Amino acid sequence: MIITEKKPAEELLAMLSGVRKVALVGCGNCAAACQTGGEKEVAEMKQFLEERGFEVVGTVLPDECCHKMLVKRDLRALKDSGAEAVVGLACGDGVQTVADNIQLPVYPANNTVFLGQVERVGIFHEYCRMCGDCVLGETGGICPVTRCAKSLVNGPCGGQKNGKCEVCPDNDCAWILIYNRLQATGQAEKLGRTRRTKGYSGAYYPKHVNLREGKKA
Repeated sequence: MIITEKKPAEELLAMLSGVRKVALVGCGNCAAACQTGGEKEVAEMKQFLEERGFEVVGTVLPDECCHKMLVKRDLRALKDSGAEAVVGLACGDGVQTVADNIQLPVYPANNTVFLGQVERVGIFHEYCRMCGDCVLGETGGICPVTRCAKSLVNGPCGGQKNGKCEVCPDNDCAWILIYNRLQATGQAEKLGRTRRTKGYSGAYYPKHVNLREGKKA
């Protein structure tokens, strides 16, 4: 799940400087689960903006704001609304999907923070950096890029204390977790392997995947 958090109100208001009529676009999936873009949050944003002199001329709530065709369909409701700008209560991808489908300025109400594991309602943990070069098969299903504060892929830094990270003592040392997992699953020999360090020399953006044509770029 893509985890988002609300931008500070003053940042959003600064982006909307000079705008009077706005439309709101939420997201019924990840942002709704994060309590940053569901039906309740869209209603709260409407009230917040109206109390500050804005006219909210329309609201839509696509099931998934990152789904181009769903967004394109739902945005039809705003066609004759007179909106001067759109506030997107979704992740960064969702806001860009809205912007791709409407000829208006689109401003994000949220910050996108990480791809997370859902422990239970309202509790999320960052587990994946979406680096495009997964090492989980070598590290016991625990991602060192994300769960190690220094993203070390070839063992710990030596600064842990009592199993906790020296950068953030609230976090377990990722490499102790990896060591314990590999030992428990009979894969301890993987600890001695050298893994390729992470870097950007082979990276390029944006990436694309086309399952219909079997293409990935």
